[in-house]
Amino acid sequence: MTTLPQPVPKAQLAFRSRPPARDRNPARVYLASLTSPVSRRGMLSALMSIANVLTDGRAQAMDADQVLDVIPWHHIRYQHVAAVKAALTQDHKPASVNAKLSALRGVVREAFNLELINADVLQRIRAVQNVKASTLPAGRVPVPKELQRIFDACKADPSPAGSRDAAIIALMVGAGLRRAEVASLDRNDYNDDTGELVIRGKGHRERIVPLINGQQDALHDWLAIRGDVPGPLFWRINKGGRVIEQGMSVQVPFDVLVKRCKQAGIQPLAPHDMRRTFGTYLLDAGADVFSVQKLMGHAQTQTTLRYDRRDKKAKRKAIQLLTIPY
Repeated sequence: MTTLPQPVPKAQLAFRSRPPARDRNPARVYLASLTSPVSRRGMLSALMSIANVLTDGRAQAMDADQVLDVIPWHHIRYQHVAAVKAALTQDHKPASVNAKLSALRGVVREAFNLELINADVLQRIRAVQNVKASTLPAGRVPVPKELQRIFDACKADPSPAGSRDAAIIALMVGAGLRRAEVASLDRNDYNDDTGELVIRGKGHRERIVPLINGQQDALHDWLAIRGDVPGPLFWRINKGGRVIEQGMSVQVPFDVLVKRCKQAGIQPLAPHDMRRTFGTYLLDAGADVFSVQKLMGHAQTQTTLRYDRRDKKAKRKAIQLLTIPY
C-alpha cells in the first residue's frame, strides 16, 4: 500500500525583528495607495485574515493597528504566501481567496519599492498563482416585475425619502453606479441641459453616463425636492422624514435597497445586483461589450463580461428544445 507523504506544516511568520517605522511599513503604504475608502476597508480586512493565518490564529486578538505594525510584512517569503493560499482555500470561495492574495501581493510590492526586499523575493512571491475554479456567479439579476415593485414601494412613500430612494435605485440599476459612486455624487455632476451625469469611479477614472427615460425622471423628481443648492447630490433624511443638507455615507444605498425590497415583498437585493442588472440588460439588448465597459467604468473588458448573466436565458431556451413525455 502506498504511503501518502506528510502534509507540509503551516509556514508561520517569525517575529525576527522590529517592524519598520510607519512611513516605511509596506502594509500601511499599500493601504494609503488605495484611493477608495471602500477598497481600503476591504483590503485591511483581507490583511487581517492573512495575518491570522501567518500567526496561527494569534492575530484574532489584535486590532487593526497591531496587525499592521506588529506583523513583519517585509519578512514574507514564497512559502508564507503559498501557506496563506492553501489555508484560505479551505474556508473561502476562490474569488475571496484571490482578493486576499491580491492584497498580500500589494504589500509585497510596496516592500520592494521601499527596498525592504529584493527582486528575487518579489518574483518568487508573484509566482504563486491565483485559485482557479468555475463557480456560479454571485448575486442575482431581478426581473423587470421585481424592479417595478421596488419603485412602487418608493412611490408609496410620501416623504422626501420616497423620491430620494427611487432616484438612488434608478441610478444604480439605470446607470450602473456603485454605491460609493452614488454617495460621492455632487449636484454639479449632473447637467440638466444635456442629461449627462459625470461619475468618478475607481482609480480616479471618470466617465459620463447619459440619463434617459425612468432614471432621469426619478432624478428630476428628487431634484424638485432638493433644489439646486451646491453640495452633495443626495442628502441625508432622518427617521422623521426631515431632509438634512449633508452628504450620505456609502452604507445608505445598501440600507435603502434592503428597506425597499422588504416593502416590495421580494427577495433581498444588494447594490451590486443593480449594477449587474445594468450590464446584463444592456448586453441582452444588443449593446456592444466595449460600450458597456465604458458605461460601467471597467478598466478591462474581461471584468465587464463577468456581469453578463444572459447565459441563464440561453440555457432555458436550449432546454425548451427537449420534449419529455411525462
